[in-house]
Amino acid sequence: MGKKSKGTARIRYLSLGLMVLIGAMCGIWIAEIAESAFPVGQTGGELIFLMLVLFGVFLFAMLFQTVLHEAGHLVFGLWTGYRFLSFRIFSVMWIRENGEIRRKRYTLAGTSGQCLMAPPEKKEGKFPVVLYNLGGAGMNLAAAAVFGGLGWLTAGIPLLSSVWCMAALAGLALALLNGIPMSAAVPNDGYNALCLRRSQSARDSFWIQLKVNEQIAKGVRLHQMPEEWFAVPTDEEMKNSMTAVQGVLVCNRLMDACRLEEAAGLMTRLLQMDSGIVPLHRNLLLLDLLYCELTGENRREVAEALFTDELKKFVRSMRQNPSVLRTLYAYALLQERDRAKAAALQAQFEKIAETYPYPCEIQGERVLMVIAMGKSGAAAAVAG
Repeated sequence: MGKKSKGTARIRYLSLGLMVLIGAMCGIWIAEIAESAFPVGQTGGELIFLMLVLFGVFLFAMLFQTVLHEAGHLVFGLWTGYRFLSFRIFSVMWIRENGEIRRKRYTLAGTSGQCLMAPPEKKEGKFPVVLYNLGGAGMNLAAAAVFGGLGWLTAGIPLLSSVWCMAALAGLALALLNGIPMSAAVPNDGYNALCLRRSQSARDSFWIQLKVNEQIAKGVRLHQMPEEWFAVPTDEEMKNSMTAVQGVLVCNRLMDACRLEEAAGLMTRLLQMDSGIVPLHRNLLLLDLLYCELTGENRREVAEALFTDELKKFVRSMRQNPSVLRTLYAYALLQERDRAKAAALQAQFEKIAETYPYPCEIQGERVLMVIAMGKSGAAAAVAG
């Protein structure tokens, strides 16, 4: 096992250990509160009911703390010169569009929320990054302290005290899970802050990523953005997960410009190297590479080798993503030769497009779907 694999395993074990610890704390706390709230002699059913109520309170507290977490990014971002772009809790997203705040739907696997902001302009090549990245965990920690204090003050009223303590515990859980550097499908805030602290190229890449998000929110497609934003990092720089996103963006831009052979070549190189590309982006690159194969040489054995069981599992968690649906559409047309399935996928795509927050991305995906349809028609003519 290489250094990267060992590091990934340690991160996964740490994340799992934290979740188990937090779960155990919740269970013990709920049991203690339930026991103190009911005198001896009460029925087991009543005790179980109270424990379920307290568990529901904890889930609500987690939701509330998730909102506070994203609000922390927003508050500290505004404080340090960032500008609001969007605010998402689970799949519900509020985005600034033509000077107005509109509600859209957007899902990103591995995340429960996200606050995107446009960065301030650089001063002598620098701009603030720490407070924006750690503002969410900081807000959760501050809220946990406040709610914990309220729980202590109301200790004489067990049920009320339990509500405050559940809120405190939820805040502590989110602060730890987001503040302690960990990288799973998507790196957490602490991991991002660590990457940015270690590398100037990572900070430069982070600024470009935020500028790209800003332009996409304005309706600008990737291939229309400044060329200088899309330089492929060196092999050494690609080992940093934050800088590695820069390489992914170059691939995305080539796809958006329909320079499919170049995109396939770059994606193949990046996927083969020892890099910091996170699993989410790696799987999306594999799907784009699959699309390029389908609309290019369309070798059945290569397409099947790319579309592994692991990638299919990822696809099931990302069925709301337009680029994923685009590749599935191409696969149905060009690999499975199933036009009915392709039509159903296109209908699903159009339904998602109605509330998708970034129309310019939908435009680009439609172009790629047209290319797949054209290839399908050409293949049918040859077969005929």
